[in-house]
Amino acid sequence: MKTLLCNCNQTMTLDAPALSQALAKTPGASTEGLETVHTLLCRREAGAFQRAAKATGASGDELLVACTQESRLFLELNDETEGAARVTERPIHFVNLRETGGWGADGGSAMAKMAALIAAAQLPAPEPVPTVTYRSQGRCLVIGPAAAAEEAAALLEDKLDVSVLVSGGAAASTPIGQRHARATSNGRVTSLRGWLGNFEVQWESGNPIDLDICTRCNACVMACPEGAIGMDYQVNLDACTKHRDCVRVCDAAGAIDFSREPIAHEENFDLVLDLRAEPAYTQHQPPQGYFSVPGATDARALQAAVLKLRELTGEFEKPKFFKYTHKLCAHSRNEQTGCTACIDVCSTKAIRSDASRKGKTKGELAGGVIVEPYLCVGCGACSTVCPSGAMAFAYPGTVDQGRRLRTLLTAYAHAGGPAKNGPAALLLHSEGAGARQIEALGRATRAPRKLALQGVPARVLPVALWHTASVGLDLWLTAIAQGASQVWVLLTEEEAPEYRQALREQMDVAQAVLTGLGYSGTHFALIEAADLPALDAALRQPPATTVKRAAAYAAQAEKRATLELAIDHLLAQAPQPVDEVPLPAAGAPFGTLQVNADKCTLCLSCVSACPEAALADNPEAPQLRFIEKNCVQCGLCATTCPEDAITLQPRLWLADGGKARKNARVIAEAKPWVCVKCSKPFGTVRAIENMISKLSGHAAFQGAAVERLKMCSDCRVVDMYSNPNEVRITDL
Repeated sequence: MKTLLCNCNQTMTLDAPALSQALAKTPGASTEGLETVHTLLCRREAGAFQRAAKATGASGDELLVACTQESRLFLELNDETEGAARVTERPIHFVNLRETGGWGADGGSAMAKMAALIAAAQLPAPEPVPTVTYRSQGRCLVIGPAAAAEEAAALLEDKLDVSVLVSGGAAASTPIGQRHARATSNGRVTSLRGWLGNFEVQWESGNPIDLDICTRCNACVMACPEGAIGMDYQVNLDACTKHRDCVRVCDAAGAIDFSREPIAHEENFDLVLDLRAEPAYTQHQPPQGYFSVPGATDARALQAAVLKLRELTGEFEKPKFFKYTHKLCAHSRNEQTGCTACIDVCSTKAIRSDASRKGKTKGELAGGVIVEPYLCVGCGACSTVCPSGAMAFAYPGTVDQGRRLRTLLTAYAHAGGPAKNGPAALLLHSEGAGARQIEALGRATRAPRKLALQGVPARVLPVALWHTASVGLDLWLTAIAQGASQVWVLLTEEEAPEYRQALREQMDVAQAVLTGLGYSGTHFALIEAADLPALDAALRQPPATTVKRAAAYAAQAEKRATLELAIDHLLAQAPQPVDEVPLPAAGAPFGTLQVNADKCTLCLSCVSACPEAALADNPEAPQLRFIEKNCVQCGLCATTCPEDAITLQPRLWLADGGKARKNARVIAEAKPWVCVKCSKPFGTVRAIENMISKLSGHAAFQGAAVERLKMCSDCRVVDMYSNPNEVRITDL
């Protein structure tokens, strides 16, 4: 890949030889083009870009431009350059070196960071993911008070097929447009569900006047002696004294019927504009295609919603952001519910339980969750909180994201960054509001000096993500194992409250692991900066202790596998290795089980309930065995246990150099019951005694029948057929 550098009219320092030397040591990185540093690539040196565009187009190589300020101009230049390939044939990539460090107070010493950003930008694109398709024909429903709904409908009707549902209680009694320009109904919404191109709306109309039939002739308004009918063409039933003059004057149209029962309506729409004071969706992220302007009081918000709605006709695609592996899911077994982390954190309500086996065909797996891809917006929080890795973020996947973080840290280290500027800190931020904040901070360093801002430090490596909640514990700990000092997540107004809480809990777990192993300092933090000075100060935190030797492993597709690699390396490099690290209960993906020996009968129902094969029996003896590495603390064993004998204990067990947690150990055992006839062991003493105690009062288990409960299955059959006192059918 050829890279074009520009120092933006000599406003930042670019050391081409240092960058080339660092990238030459970074696996997979290219030094082509780094020998030249341009000054005004977007203006007087634009010819250099055009020549590079032609050359890479001819060779089929990709092109990287170290400027995002003028990316649109470069794309237009590419299209206008004869002989240059289209971006669909030869992609052009852009990387921001200016605002992310080149313009900061550390700009002169930021070569290691720039080398890292260039190396990461040169990585091949992640593997494509499946897509989800929306189809909209422009059928739009506007819900709300009459005047506001009519006004909004008028702004949309030239582009969309608009219907109006007057709804909103007292606020609805406002004039309706005299001209019957569109389908209009009045009623109370009882259900609204769906997404762009597939909304199902149900409402109930109970007023005597049917707005869809009404011709707006105003005869009923003039005839009503109580004035109970206004220009909203609805009867105020509290004011009406049942003269029914309105019915007589509307006889021809038949729009008024006081004997009509409330009518339930159901229709499908592609788009919904909700102007009611209380919107249909209260979650942070409503379905795509649904827009709410509560009370229609915010003119700017209404205008923005109208402009977006006008463009939502046709066919649209989005990535399928998640990958769900049912066999790894610890949500439910046998209609018992365990882990609900993904359901609880989803701000779009796209995930629901599938714990019940009702309606399942024979042999079909029961349990797990169902994810509606049309509602998912790709926050990735479900993958972050999932303890088993059953839910994984796919845009990009863990392997691609891990490769990116590893490349950043490797290139930074090869360029001498840790020695010059200190160990790297990764700053994870969103591609939207997060990127805008960082760019604003970088530009502010070139503003009047009264701001006194230093910009993004030379050791802080910004990493843009589709969503900040999509990267979690496995990649955070991997980054530390690969040489990062800290991992920070920049939060903006884009993140839902659920995501903030989930990220905070996961960071508490990650920090507990490192603190327990003796790594000093604060390694993980959520940055919520109210303004640029606060952000500037937050990025100047001192480094925390990291590993002496960076790990060389690559992130795996399976979350638990990556976590194991990270833990093994962090333990091997730990300043103070320990046998056990206590973990906070919230969000802990590791732990052990405490079994109450006084309650446990060793029925082994917990073994069949465990979805991760953490629990197993011993065919040779009445024992319950446990592999701690496999346990995800889902709680299904505790929920299933009929004696309530199991308690979860979050922790990270690292005895015997971390090997102990990978081996099976006995956590409960019992004395076997011996058959009273043949002395063969079967069952356990506690289980047989409990059974005898519970059945002793039953009429079918008296005398010899009770003694058979104490026998093994073979002896029980022999005793039944050899008992001379047994009543036989031939004796009847």
